[in-house]
Amino acid sequence: MTSDTDRRLLLQLARDAIVAHVTGAAAPATGVCPHANEPGAAFVTLHRHGELRGCIGHIEADEPLGRVIARGAVAAASADPRFPPVGASELPELEIELSLLGPLEPVMTPDDIEVGRDGLVVELGRHRGLLLPQVAPEWGWDRVMFLAQTCHKAGLPRDAWKQGATVWKFEAEVFGER
Repeated sequence: MTSDTDRRLLLQLARDAIVAHVTGAAAPATGVCPHANEPGAAFVTLHRHGELRGCIGHIEADEPLGRVIARGAVAAASADPRFPPVGASELPELEIELSLLGPLEPVMTPDDIEVGRDGLVVELGRHRGLLLPQVAPEWGWDRVMFLAQTCHKAGLPRDAWKQGATVWKFEAEVFGER
């Protein structure tokens, strides 16, 4: 579990990275706390007026967490294909949420999944989709619908989890500015 101080520092790092990217300022240093220097996997989610505004991250814990968060924040603000890049006028209205991902564990049956605790990754060939643990409860999905929606996000048929796709689950520590 990340301390409240580290959470605040990591959220500030994400915000500073977005502001620097949007305004052309120098990128912030990423080693804001000891936790930021450890290998980590994370997703950065942006909301504006309660609506999704961008979400991008990194699944493997193979780089320092601070670098993953800074890069993910910039990508969520500028490279999420669902949205135009964040403009300077939107910066004060953005709310940042971080999801620090735990290790991936294989899923053999839907019974292996706990909605609200687990996030999912589905992969088949070059297709891969990920949904964070908070998504299923937000939409009222059960385990099977969560699997189907993760397959759909991967660009696969909704029943691909029954047809040979590999499924993993992960836990995440989720915290945000609100």
